Amino acid sequence: MAEEKKKKAAGSVVITVERCKGCGFCVEFCPPHALKLSDQYNVKGYHPPALISREMCNGCNMCGMLCPDFAIYGFLQNKKSGKGSDRER
Repeated sequence: MAEEKKKKAAGSVVITVERCKGCGFCVEFCPPHALKLSDQYNVKGYHPPALISREMCNGCNMCGMLCPDFAIYGFLQNKKSGKGSDRER
């Protein structure tokens, strides 16, 4: 039997650092735990999220759905072109 390779969705996030108020909802509820709060501060004095590893992100957009400030959203990468999918728009 040939071993089946699991296809892993290649996702990423877009973070608007200056909109973030550091609530941490995106980090807390990220299913693959691909986000962390940054050590850096934004102009408001909050720690915005940062992507730990692009390989960990599945592009589910749970972060974007939970963000009260619309400071982050996730999307699936198009593997052939390297651009975001239609879901990004």
